[in-house]
Amino acid sequence: MKFLIIIVLLLMAAVGYQSLSRAGNSVKAGDKAPDFNLPDAKGAMHQLADYSNQWLVLYFYPKDDTPGCTKEACQFRDDLHKLEKLGARVVGVSVDDGSSHAEFIRKYNLPFPLLSDVDGLVANKYGALTNMGLVKIAKRHTFLINPQGSIAKVYLSVDTSKHSQEIIDDLEKLKTL
Repeated sequence: MKFLIIIVLLLMAAVGYQSLSRAGNSVKAGDKAPDFNLPDAKGAMHQLADYSNQWLVLYFYPKDDTPGCTKEACQFRDDLHKLEKLGARVVGVSVDDGSSHAEFIRKYNLPFPLLSDVDGLVANKYGALTNMGLVKIAKRHTFLINPQGSIAKVYLSVDTSKHSQEIIDDLEKLKTL
């Protein structure tokens, strides 16, 4: 009976996550990007101002070392030289802690920072937080922030196998405007 209850709760959480991850977003293109001050895997603090005068791909993801999150991170890793050539930096954010990020970075040789938003405050500012009471998970949302610190594009529906290329294509278009 206990096992059945656990299965039902997990199914409810999964369905709830799917519906909540499609919920409205509080940040839209044209808005000033919300500030953040978060630690990376080594404890160094990162804030929005650190990325001023350059494009920033700020991507939120649910969990280190899970299939979709690994695919997305590795696509950003593999395309990083193209993104940097377009003047963009990549930063990932989840509610995982620094030690989880450090292992994820080491395991997949990720050359960009992963920031720990353990209380979910920054994800919430960006409308990228699913809060199920005791469990908080970042939604798979990405925000392309222009060099002036405004949101240039919001990605709420992400195909992890094509997402970095989608951003590269959008950056090429945005840089010609």
